[in-house]
Amino acid sequence: MNVLDENILADQRQLLRHWKVPVRQIGYDAGRKGMKDDRVIPFLLTLRRPTLFTTDADFYKRDLCHSGYCLVHLDVDESETADFVRRVLRHRKFDTHVKRMGVVIRASHSGLAAWRSHAKQEVHHTWTN
Repeated sequence: MNVLDENILADQRQLLRHWKVPVRQIGYDAGRKGMKDDRVIPFLLTLRRPTLFTTDADFYKRDLCHSGYCLVHLDVDESETADFVRRVLRHRKFDTHVKRMGVVIRASHSGLAAWRSHAKQEVHHTWTN
């Protein structure tokens, strides 16, 4: 399940749906409006294989790796979030639930950076992969 944080703009959610990317958004059709950051992780753990997309950099931390979800920090302009959600979901390293679970990802114009559970260092991927 692809989950958008409440901070993703409505027009970006609508664009993803137009592109047939299945998403639910916190405060719109998942979770509660105004959900605090410390409640997001417990909420994700109630869902089946969720991938959270957020512009909140606080979610890009190695210690947030968990086999029950994937976190993606979109380090891009808010008007580009839909495009980068789609790019992450299509990237060959992260194009299935199995490949994403347990990973915390930062997506930016320069590529992807990722932490996996128990990894000693961050791994970088280009968009051409």
